[in-house]
Amino acid sequence: MTGTPDKDYNLIWYVEACLSNALRLEGCIQYAEREKDSEVADLFRKAQADSRKGAELGKNLLRARLDGG
Repeated sequence: MTGTPDKDYNLIWYVEACLSNALRLEGCIQYAEREKDSEVADLFRKAQADSRKGAELGKNLLRARLDGG
């Protein structure tokens, strides 16, 4: 879309999006806990764990590519 294809940028964007999502979910979890809605808090915790996992997978792949592997 930008006219400048860059696979590394796409991985960087993905990692940032995952980490941003994990951070935003932290606020959602805290709000759900204040409202004593454990069902929603648990859902958000699972989603946050998935986002963190995605970020780690993306960082590992990016690291390997930048290292020439």
